[in-house]
Amino acid sequence: MSNDRLTSLLEEYAQLETQMEDPSIHADQALVRRVGRRFAELAPIYAANAELEAARADLAAAKELAAEDSAFASEVEAVAAMVAPLEEKLGEMLIPRDPSDAKDVIVEIKAGEGGQESALFAGDLLRMYTRYAERHGWIVEVIDSQESDLGGVKDISVAVKTKGVPEGGHGVWSRMKWEGGVHRVQRVPVTESQGRIHTSAAGVLVLPEAEEVDVEIGPNDLRIDVFRSSGPGGQSVNTTDSAVRITHLPTGTVVSCQNEKSQLQNKESAMRILRSRLLVMAQEEANAAASDSRKAQVRTVDRSERIRTYNYPQNRITDHRIGYTAYNLDLVLGGELDAVLDALAEADRAARLAGGSEISRRP
Repeated sequence: MSNDRLTSLLEEYAQLETQMEDPSIHADQALVRRVGRRFAELAPIYAANAELEAARADLAAAKELAAEDSAFASEVEAVAAMVAPLEEKLGEMLIPRDPSDAKDVIVEIKAGEGGQESALFAGDLLRMYTRYAERHGWIVEVIDSQESDLGGVKDISVAVKTKGVPEGGHGVWSRMKWEGGVHRVQRVPVTESQGRIHTSAAGVLVLPEAEEVDVEIGPNDLRIDVFRSSGPGGQSVNTTDSAVRITHLPTGTVVSCQNEKSQLQNKESAMRILRSRLLVMAQEEANAAASDSRKAQVRTVDRSERIRTYNYPQNRITDHRIGYTAYNLDLVLGGELDAVLDALAEADRAARLAGGSEISRRP
């Protein structure tokens, strides 16, 4: 257990507590959210340390009594047995965690190989995540979408947000970060008349949602183009140039949004996505050891580059990163994702405890 790290975190906790008690902080709601989320992250560490200190104090008292009266020797053993698990628990908490765990996310789902079937599957993934969010009391907000002709989605971006401060600092990112990558489906498409099983894929990209203070964007860093929105089949759905394309010139990152009727609203939506993408890029540059976290997500939506397979005939779901397999695909698609995500989180925890890096999100 790192005493220096524990001391630093406890000092930060005390500073945040003082900051939250200052009435002036409520004039800046963005600051309130940031401080509240960090405070919630550190609260379990503060509580675990307080519990450990109390147990150590009890142990010291029991030893004093035992020195005077040997009848208390058994009490020393009982109290000592409580200390070791508490030390282990606090030690695990002090392992550096993902700095984005408390954040909300932006999820982008893109149809890939498989034509209309891929777009339908992308729609299925969207419903799965929406139902999962509903189970956790999260809010899902569509930022931008392009639907396909048969009711699927070609490309959609949604924000998934907690209500208020997430408990223990475990925000949406702490769960949804495992979903980035290529998802493969094996089933009989609705367009298949011969009953043959087809394989297609859809890509998912998960980004921690950045706040304005997280990313600095200079006034001359952007090129903004406007154009008319288009719907399924390419037909125009708006008579004004309301769609917005933003290019971040220093990195070449391009984001387009056309979901809203207002050019201003589309610009704001595109900026949310752009900030989040730039935040991920900045985090990768700052920490080369974690540089493949985003590379492991969608690069090309190819069937061979997969993190998970959804096999309808066998009602099977397989996560290829950790060898997880279950035969409850219908329940998972209905939003019961926790067992899959728990397995991924546990594999990551074990890797970090062993002194390695986080589990690879690469297929």
